[in-house]
Amino acid sequence: MKFGPVPLAQAEGAILAHSVHLAQGRLRKGVTLDADHLAALAASGVQEIVVARLDADDVHEDAAAQALAQALVPQPAQAGIELNAVGTGRVNLLSAGAGVVELDPAAITAVNAVDPMITVATVPNWQQMDAGGMVATVKIISYGVARASLDAACQAARAAMRVRRTAVSSAQLIQTVVQGDDGSKGHKHINTRLDRLGVPHAQKLLVAHETQQLAQAIGGSKAEVILILTASATSDINDVAPAALRMAGGEVTHFGMPVDPGNLLFLGEIDGRCVIGLPGCARSPALNGADWVLARIACGVPVTSDDIAGMGVGGLLKEIPTRPQPRRGR
Repeated sequence: MKFGPVPLAQAEGAILAHSVHLAQGRLRKGVTLDADHLAALAASGVQEIVVARLDADDVHEDAAAQALAQALVPQPAQAGIELNAVGTGRVNLLSAGAGVVELDPAAITAVNAVDPMITVATVPNWQQMDAGGMVATVKIISYGVARASLDAACQAARAAMRVRRTAVSSAQLIQTVVQGDDGSKGHKHINTRLDRLGVPHAQKLLVAHETQQLAQAIGGSKAEVILILTASATSDINDVAPAALRMAGGEVTHFGMPVDPGNLLFLGEIDGRCVIGLPGCARSPALNGADWVLARIACGVPVTSDDIAGMGVGGLLKEIPTRPQPRRGR
C-alpha cells in the first residue's frame, strides 16, 4: 500500500487518509475519491491531500475484516455468535444469547502475530455474556492489508471462538438459616444470577443450620444443579454443608478456591448432578468466584480442580464493602 500526500489531480480512485473540512460539510476519511469529491475539495481550496492507494496484492480493510471474522466464526449460528456489518475495517462479534465465551487463546494470539495491521480483541476466556454482549472485535488498522498476511491470519484463526449457551434445565437454592433470617437476600441475588443465565429455578427452600436437615433437603432435591448457601461460612471440608452432602450420598470433589471474594466455595456431586457450595459473598450482587463457577456449569462446561487452581491469576476481585472482615482495616 502506498500512503502519503499527492496533488489533488492525482488523487482520483485513492482512499482519503484523513477527514477534510469543506466549505460545505465534511469529507470523511476512508472514502474512495471520485471526480465529485475532487471538485468539492478544489472548491474548498485544497490542492494536496493525504491518501492511501492499495497495491494489486492488497485487500481493502472492510473485505479483510469480514474475511477474518468469518474465519474466526465460520458457522455463526452453531457458535452462538452474530457478526455485525463491517465498516471502517471493523467487525464486531456479538453473543446471540446468554452463555459463556469459549476461546482458543493460542489461535487468537497467532492471528495477532501475523501482521501488526491485523488485530482481534476479545473478552477474557469463559467470560459470562448476555444476549448482544460484545465477544470480540476484528479491526484492520490500515486501509488495506497484504493478501498473504490476511490468508495467514485466516488460517491461524481456525474457528477460535464460540459462546456456550445455557445447558442446565433446573437449579435449586437450599439455604440454612438461623433464627430471624428469612433467606431473602441470598434468594434474591442468587436467583437474579440464574435468571441472567436463563436457568429455571425452584422456590426458596430454607432449613435449619444442621447437618441432618440439610442432608435431607439435598437428598430430596430433583434439580439438575443444587446450590447450597449456609447461615455460617463453610470454613472446613467437614463443616455442615460438605458433611450434609456426604450424608445424603454425594461427595465433595473440591474445596476452596483462589478467588477473593469467593474463597469458601466447594464443589461436589450427587447422583451425577452438580452441587455448588456457595460462599457467603454470593449474597451480594457483586462479582465473586462463585459467579465464574456457576456460569460455566450452567453452560455445560465441567469445572475441575485444575480449572479452579487456574482462576487465581486474575482472581483478586473488587472488595465487597459489606464484608465483615475486609482485606484492609478501615
